[in-house]
Amino acid sequence: MARISMDCSTSLPGIPLSVLSVPMENKYKCQQCLQVLRRPVQAQCGHRFCVHCFKLLTSSGPKPCEACRQEEIYEEPISILNSSESQHEGRCEYERIQCEACQNFILHREKDRHNERECEARTLNCKYCKMTFNFKDIKAHDEICLKFPLQCKDCGKKKITREKIENGKLSDHEQSSTMEHLRLLLPMVLSVARTRVESSGPGEWQEDGPGLGLYRAPGEGVVEDSGAAAPLQSVDLDKKVTALENIVCVLNREVERSSVTLEAFAHQHRLDQEKIENLSNKVRQLERTLTMRDLQLSETEQMVRELQFCTYDGIFVWKIAEFSRRRQDAVAGRTPAMFSPAFYSSKYGYKMCLRLYLNGDGTGRGTHLSLFFVVMRGKYDALLKWPFSQKVTLMLLDQNNREHIIDAFRPDVTSTSFQKPISEMNIASGCPLFCPLAKLAGKSPYLRDDTIFIKAIVDLTGL
Repeated sequence: MARISMDCSTSLPGIPLSVLSVPMENKYKCQQCLQVLRRPVQAQCGHRFCVHCFKLLTSSGPKPCEACRQEEIYEEPISILNSSESQHEGRCEYERIQCEACQNFILHREKDRHNERECEARTLNCKYCKMTFNFKDIKAHDEICLKFPLQCKDCGKKKITREKIENGKLSDHEQSSTMEHLRLLLPMVLSVARTRVESSGPGEWQEDGPGLGLYRAPGEGVVEDSGAAAPLQSVDLDKKVTALENIVCVLNREVERSSVTLEAFAHQHRLDQEKIENLSNKVRQLERTLTMRDLQLSETEQMVRELQFCTYDGIFVWKIAEFSRRRQDAVAGRTPAMFSPAFYSSKYGYKMCLRLYLNGDGTGRGTHLSLFFVVMRGKYDALLKWPFSQKVTLMLLDQNNREHIIDAFRPDVTSTSFQKPISEMNIASGCPLFCPLAKLAGKSPYLRDDTIFIKAIVDLTGL
């Protein structure tokens, strides 16, 4: 099948007719270059031109339509070609166009506003880290942005980046604040330790650790060494509890920060998983779309092939090449039957085809070619006479043009095979013992160059 390049350039005339493998209706031809229309423009008189040809025609001013003159329908001012007829294309403010980012359709006049303020998929740059992301992800980005300013939980100061907190690289401010807080807690902690020394029994303490200058010997009271500056003071129980609570608070804040960081990463992970899932869905959708396009292309190619061999006079000749290979497929059961392209009794008449079993079917299996006639569902069945009752003649052609194998029958009008089709095709009806396979052996006049020809003739009497 010929493939036509979908070039949308306005600087080229029509597509050459030579790329087509089937005839084309004149309405798809440019009235100027007489080729296949490229970027068609329809004049007010109704005739069609390539936009390139139309602009050339009207470049020096309005011109009369020669096609109107040839068809003797010329009438002013309708038949006057004017360049203004092609200038509105692509400029209409009310044309619906698709946003490349979010794929939604918008009015042409609203494109700038949509791109700048409304599009959910528009890209933005983070004002802190300058990273590019989609508008819909702005909140999620703020929760993981390493340059995003956070508030110090110790003193309330703001503008401390998340990066410094998460990486343990605290600012001088946070370090000094933390050390100062611990210095405030240290005397209370020491007081707790001294109280424990005072309340200990004989022989329980030998030394209370470096820096405290306290010890207890068996049988003695509390003794102050030479470095002690003052006698021990009792500490109120509430102060002890407060000191411990403050220590716990510091640790809790660190746990909190870690939890926030973990939560942010978990949220980002969920967002990433959702993106992966969305992308996977898009890939699956594209695969389905591709499959549908391939199917449509296959159907189109099949339609073109059928049109190449299609006849509209009730007579059809079917050329079957590679007979040996096809018969081996039939014997092996891979392709027991094959259908011919469709043919018609007239342009608006019955649609029919042939079905051939190269290794036979039913009583002819393994010994004969079986050939059947099939009535198919057509576009104009509602206008035809039913049941189908025309005489059908089936032939295997002698390629020496001497003795064709012929079988003919008149349809049984009570059979469902010849009623108006309610599905794509009716049950096939014909000749299971059409031709003995032995007649195709050796130097058979029916099989030449591994090719046979089958002919069908539908009697059109009474139609």
